[in-house]
Amino acid sequence: MTTTPDRIDELAAAASAAAPIWRDSDAATRATWLRALADALDGAADELVAIADRETRLGEARLRGEVARTTGQLGLFADVVTEGSFREITIDEADAAATPPQPELRRLLVGVGPVAVFSASNFPFAFSVCGGDTASALAAGNPVIVKAHSGHPELSRRTAEIAVAALDGAGAPEGSFALVEGREAGNALVQHPLVRAAGFTGSVSGGRALFDLASGRPDPIPFYGELGSVNPVVVTPAAAEARGDELARGLVTSFTLGAGQFCTKPGVVFVPRGSGFVESVAAAAHGATGGPLLTDRITEAFPAGIAALEADASVRVAAEGVPGDGARPVVLVSDASAVAARPEVLLEECFGPVTLLVEYADESATLALLQERAGRVLFAGWPTGVAVTWSQHHGGPWPATTSLHTSVGATAIRRFLRPLVFQDAPAALLPRELRDESLERTPHRRNGVLVLP
Repeated sequence: MTTTPDRIDELAAAASAAAPIWRDSDAATRATWLRALADALDGAADELVAIADRETRLGEARLRGEVARTTGQLGLFADVVTEGSFREITIDEADAAATPPQPELRRLLVGVGPVAVFSASNFPFAFSVCGGDTASALAAGNPVIVKAHSGHPELSRRTAEIAVAALDGAGAPEGSFALVEGREAGNALVQHPLVRAAGFTGSVSGGRALFDLASGRPDPIPFYGELGSVNPVVVTPAAAEARGDELARGLVTSFTLGAGQFCTKPGVVFVPRGSGFVESVAAAAHGATGGPLLTDRITEAFPAGIAALEADASVRVAAEGVPGDGARPVVLVSDASAVAARPEVLLEECFGPVTLLVEYADESATLALLQERAGRVLFAGWPTGVAVTWSQHHGGPWPATTSLHTSVGATAIRRFLRPLVFQDAPAALLPRELRDESLERTPHRRNGVLVLP
């Protein structure tokens, strides 16, 4: 099913008409709309989980937890809106004696306008129709048009119906939320002149194609893509000696979780040569069970990805697990010199239950690379979980993301905001948030000094 160009025009026009209402909504109203959406999804959890389990085979326990994560992040963004510092309100008072003379300046961040959101396959709730991109875009004060993922179409449609009804029932304007389907519709959406930004979670190839479309418009728009990543991990010699077997079991649990379909899967693990860690991982992996992959396309691509890695002369298979009902876990081994020489081959993401152990000799050189190549540096743990909090960051340098922003946590809202400054404006013409009576209740900066209510 593909949404027609005429229908996309209708939805974009409705979103554009709703955008000023969202932008001008006060904090309490906008937070109410977000919480109404969260409550509606919680209320429909039984129905939605059943649909999701049929389409994705992820299992009821995982899917119920994901619904809770989805509604929890909607609640977090309601709190972000209510707290108010996301607007980054800044006041510089007029100073005629300054050189040059300084006018009065009042600055805040406002919503960019209609946002296109592209759903992910591996998180049918948390990174899909009402996931983090949608929650943060709405919280920023923007209507949203979601491009459904083909891996869970029935779930996407039903979730969208619930979202539209919830927002309408809470008093949000018509055009606040819509769903389109089909690859052509997604391409048209990111190029539509009324769409002002886009958020994407998916493959490097798919994200790069949309990024190029967004950049190639007559009026280019921001495209925030969360793309492929191998999530490098370094096991130090001291850690391998002190708790090598424990770390090995933890790695196997992490890279096989969800059949290796988490975007934070530890896909490349640097291990000290000669430490015995490779053997410990191999022993733990022999009993590891695989599972079904999300779509037929992903299932077909997994063996090809393994074969491409194995084709490198430096790579050997250390262990294989039990296939179960789906993909068999695989542990591969290479060395640091080969990775340095052929990163385009050995650091290519392979989506599924596989990890590449890279043996190294120089610990200091390996550790120095972490802050240059990562957006989140995690200590003493495996990186599969990503808490949804005020301080969380998800992503990193290309190809993990197309930008420096995060798609998880409170600051994900920053992607869908733009700065607006008012110079010497009469008080009556200022946005509500910039008027002195509102500033008494809102965190802001005045003449460089942080002011808290």
